[in-house]
Amino acid sequence: MIEVRGLNHRIGKTDILRDINLTLPKGQITALIGPNGAGKSTLLSLIARLLPVQSGQISVAGLDLTQTPTEVLAKAMAILPQNAGIASRLRVRELVAFGRWPHHHGRPQQDDQALVAAAITRLGLTDLADRFLDELSGGQRQRAHLAMAFAQGTDWLLLDEPLAALDMAHARGLMQELASLRDAGRSVVMVLHEVNHAAAWADHVVAMKAGRIVAEGPPEAVFTPRVLEPLYDMTLRVEQFEGRPLILHHV
Repeated sequence: MIEVRGLNHRIGKTDILRDINLTLPKGQITALIGPNGAGKSTLLSLIARLLPVQSGQISVAGLDLTQTPTEVLAKAMAILPQNAGIASRLRVRELVAFGRWPHHHGRPQQDDQALVAAAITRLGLTDLADRFLDELSGGQRQRAHLAMAFAQGTDWLLLDEPLAALDMAHARGLMQELASLRDAGRSVVMVLHEVNHAAAWADHVVAMKAGRIVAEGPPEAVFTPRVLEPLYDMTLRVEQFEGRPLILHHV
């Protein structure tokens, strides 16, 4: 599990996160939801150790983030931040192969190559594997970065808005792949803006606003008008579809 205790974060004199206490369950898909500026990406970045912890404690699978070497954490969790950049002109296959670096440190074996190939296939990139990233659309580049995270083969996968730039078919396909990872015992924590993707696929939902947690639990407990209307400052309807909440926020 991921445990967060007494976490606070400030930028200058502005509180970004205040008194965050969470236990994120292992072997489930956890969705972080909330309006812009809620602190979702900051929380994920702190868990991913992309930002230093100012106050509080975070542990991932029993590993204290402030005490654990990076090479150990890289085998426990894979991270896809927002707007993942590239430092040089790479082909898709080369980018995805970087996901195996924590395991082979520059000396890939057959199993590393097999996992890279499997991730490329899983994200529907076979026909693009030898293309340069700067020749791809935004959605195709997003899938390439996702494939790199998949190839890392960690028990925890941390994704910040992974559906950004993906069309409907690829967004649904990604959620199906994440569900299959969950069913195989792996754990996913992701920031999602489209609440219906979270309602349809997540096992655990954390709703945030103004740097605080306002609700937490299974989708049926969080996706209610009582929680969502003050969260997003709007009126909406929640129906049921095949046993899952369906949020009618667009009408």
